[in-house]
Amino acid sequence: MTMNPGPAPHSVTSTGKPSVSLDLGGRTALVTGAAGGIGRACALRLAAAGAKVRAVDRDAAGLDGLVGQARGLGLAGVVEPFVLDLTDLDAAEDAAAGADVLVNNAGLQLVRPLEEFPPDVFHTVLTVMLEAPFRLIRGALPQMYAKGWGRVVNLSSVHGLRASPFKSAYVAAKHGLEGLSKTAALEGAAHGVTSNCVNPGYVRTPLVEKQIEDQAAAHGIPAERVLTEVLLKDSALKRLIEPEEVAEAVAYLCTPQASFVTGASLVLDGGWTAH
Repeated sequence: MTMNPGPAPHSVTSTGKPSVSLDLGGRTALVTGAAGGIGRACALRLAAAGAKVRAVDRDAAGLDGLVGQARGLGLAGVVEPFVLDLTDLDAAEDAAAGADVLVNNAGLQLVRPLEEFPPDVFHTVLTVMLEAPFRLIRGALPQMYAKGWGRVVNLSSVHGLRASPFKSAYVAAKHGLEGLSKTAALEGAAHGVTSNCVNPGYVRTPLVEKQIEDQAAAHGIPAERVLTEVLLKDSALKRLIEPEEVAEAVAYLCTPQASFVTGASLVLDGGWTAH
């Protein structure tokens, strides 16, 4: 990754730190789950790179907060809020039309043993985290192909490569997303379109904070022990990764230097999968 020596237009993260060189001027990026966490960090990062960002989430208040944060960073008018529930698959596909960069990030989690896992929740998780990305990719590809350029970045997880107990729906969805991403890479190669997964370990987001309570109940241990004994047990680095770090990996996959990276899974797991 090319590092800039100091601050410059469209070359800093939302924290103001130097980052990979990226110019997405004239491009349109769509980010799902953009109201908070990784999605918000990605939306701000791509906006800082000059893209017009279509920020998709069902949380209208969270999107308003994102727009306000963008305005505070000098990115007024760059982030367009788009309130959408991704279980409306037809609307999701329509929303992706015209996107040059597609970041499939939206997700949800429930921690339960298989025999207690609610079938309706399993269905919803697969709809939001696998079927909706398929429909979004389907909606974005025609214009990407017509332009001869496109970037599809799928926020997978270490759980796209490894399984954990009590996360049947999430693990199934992420494993499926890995296969979908590789298929898009093979089909898009002739059209200048890359497709990759980014696979973080546990990220400092509300989704992970909620998991701590669920994992405590599932494992029968106090919440304060979940982080070290469950979530980070197999990680060499004993900390959560920050959303802005994940957004930099997403940004890298949109650079010219990454044009030969496709069908890949970029792992940010603190050494988890090194075991």
